Amino acid sequence: MTELASIVAAHGPLEVFALPFMWRALGTVVILAIAAGVVGLFISFRELEFVSDGLVHAVFPGLVIGAAIGGSGGVLPGAVLAAIVAAVLFTVLEHRGGVGADAAIAVVLTGLFSLGIVLVSRQEGYVSQLQELLFGRLLTVTEAQLWQILVVAIAAIAVVGVTWRAQLFRAFDAAGAEAAGFKPLAADLALGIAVALLVVAGVQALGVLMVLALLTVPMAAARLLSPRFALLIPIAILLPLVAGISGLWLSFEWSVGAGATVSPGAIVVLLLVACYGIAALARVLTRREVRA
Repeated sequence: MTELASIVAAHGPLEVFALPFMWRALGTVVILAIAAGVVGLFISFRELEFVSDGLVHAVFPGLVIGAAIGGSGGVLPGAVLAAIVAAVLFTVLEHRGGVGADAAIAVVLTGLFSLGIVLVSRQEGYVSQLQELLFGRLLTVTEAQLWQILVVAIAAIAVVGVTWRAQLFRAFDAAGAEAAGFKPLAADLALGIAVALLVVAGVQALGVLMVLALLTVPMAAARLLSPRFALLIPIAILLPLVAGISGLWLSFEWSVGAGATVSPGAIVVLLLVACYGIAALARVLTRREVRA
């Protein structure tokens, strides 16, 4: 701890982020920011924030079962399986089951999340495990986990990239997309799977409760800051990068310098929310100036 404190006192952020656990945390934030910026575009335009929330919670039992069966190495496969199953269930129930989207999400969300709570409560030391799964462990991301996050995030971006035209058409003109030959169910399944993969990519580092902010807040703020479509993804990537770097630095400085135990993931999310608040305020002030 003394050595780390001397690094903070004598050097700047570059030296701090050269520490292995800090650069892995930073790398995680960079990967998730880029992936969330791309996938978050269609989450926002399709108004799928509640779906994203459902997927975040539905992945919980997969995390628990994967950890119980395969330890830390089983977390990712379990999460991927649970997320994809939930995404397919949400989409199929909405299209074929005669059930409203919100009702379908609520049924699957509550059922799977409750199952996860029951499963984790049967394990020894479940309180600490539950806390880790809910709030993440950004500073303890291993190199192997970082590579896993990268692979899953690339897969999410690839799914959106392959179906880009269908997703754009579906987001702006659903009836026109179907008339043009695009299959709504296929497009919705692809987007649901991409969101599910992104949830899995972020859940190990940020936890099931904080990954939702990364999926929704940056693009919401970007839409407030710029009316230009071409700028939305760059802004939505830049905001979590700034929040991530600042949040990691602040949490490190407070933990080492002030001896305060703080969650870096929580700080990053709070900074993201602050960015959204600033964007909303700027939007209001700009409208008042235009009216005046």
